[in-house]
Amino acid sequence: MDTDTVTLFFALLATLAQAVVVVAVVLAVGGRFVPAVARAGVAARAQVGPQALALAAVVALVCTLGSLYLSDGGHWFSNAPEFPPCKLCWYQRIAMYPQVVVLGIAALRRDRGVRVTGIVLSVIGGSVSIYHLLVERYPALSTSTSCDPTNPCGIKWVERFGYLTIPGMALSGFALIVVLLAVADPPARRPEETP
Repeated sequence: MDTDTVTLFFALLATLAQAVVVVAVVLAVGGRFVPAVARAGVAARAQVGPQALALAAVVALVCTLGSLYLSDGGHWFSNAPEFPPCKLCWYQRIAMYPQVVVLGIAALRRDRGVRVTGIVLSVIGGSVSIYHLLVERYPALSTSTSCDPTNPCGIKWVERFGYLTIPGMALSGFALIVVLLAVADPPARRPEETP
């Protein structure tokens, strides 16, 4: 599989994540003013809430595997080029990679208490993604102290649909994790499952 196909796949997933986030925001905000939207939001939350922790863990896993493929894995499967991660990419990874384990374990244990940790990590990672997007659009924001001159943060290795770059894909993942954790309501454990 070539890099173009893989980046298109990840761009489509990021676009889907963006659409879900927009729908969630419309339901949350519109529900305050329109009773029908509020009912739709409650119904959506009832459907997604029990699986939201597991879905958030899957999002974190896909984001992690995608970043690893783009930076190091492509050459293992094809003659694909590698995109070396810059400092800002590494900071985003620091916020994403642990969530695979943290959210995965929380989903298995049905532990809603992890929501704050996941949201904080996602907000931090999303903030770095936003700054990285700004650096890509306005390279003058990148100073010699914040980015490596041999691997500058302003390089757009990938651009899909005229706007979606690697940090934009990461931001989409972080935003979707926040939405999923906000609605997470795993079913209670049965008494025999209590540790």
